[in-house]
Amino acid sequence: MRRNFNQGSRTRLRMMEQIEAQNADIICMQEFFHSLDSEWYPNLTYISKNYNYPFYYFSHDIDGDNHYTGSVIFSRYPIVDSGMIRFPRPSLPEALMHADIKINDDTIRVYTTHLQSLQFGARDYKRIENIKSGQDGIVDNSKTIFSKLKRGISHRKIQVDIITQVLKDSPFPVLFCADLNDVPNSYAYFEIRGNMQDAFLKKGFGIGRTFNALSPTLRIDYILADDNFEINQFKRIKKQYSDHYMLVADVSLAQ
Repeated sequence: MRRNFNQGSRTRLRMMEQIEAQNADIICMQEFFHSLDSEWYPNLTYISKNYNYPFYYFSHDIDGDNHYTGSVIFSRYPIVDSGMIRFPRPSLPEALMHADIKINDDTIRVYTTHLQSLQFGARDYKRIENIKSGQDGIVDNSKTIFSKLKRGISHRKIQVDIITQVLKDSPFPVLFCADLNDVPNSYAYFEIRGNMQDAFLKKGFGIGRTFNALSPTLRIDYILADDNFEINQFKRIKKQYSDHYMLVADVSLAQ
């Protein structure tokens, strides 16, 4: 985001204040933007220096001159190892990344990822509204929407099969934080979750909507933990600073 005083910059500041207010030990973010251009915001170093996150791992792609996008894990505890697996094309350049974090005498593995989105644009949302209202062009609008749905599901299945195999090989207790771009009754959710605990189901309430741009019941972002952890608290920060709501969970290693 370019440095200026427009609505976008003011929203970014409120997002930063929200991050600071949580005072979390570990933060996972997807679709994260960082720039080395002085006219844009250096979000990576800004969060690290201003909010006391000396350790981070950023899986980035170049998005224009000195601009980078990807997923990031920030930590107040040392990251002793990290790794990244690129999902195969032709899907977008998403990745599954992990950081091994040393907490006192224990080491945990934190995964984060962003799965293939449906790539809906403004015209697609308009088509959905036309379908819902029964306007002309229902058949043509439906074809376009279902084509994108089908393509997204196909790409995510490839990604999910990679993730499930990788999770089985973790030598450490696993925390998994992700935007799956899929709902709780999907193949992606059931395969990745497996026997892991869903923090929302353990300590949340209501429908748990995490994506505010489309359906009022769309839960597509998750915090999962294997049985080495106890989930003590979960909350959803319902601030419309982006099209996703922030999820926060307090977890501890089971005794």
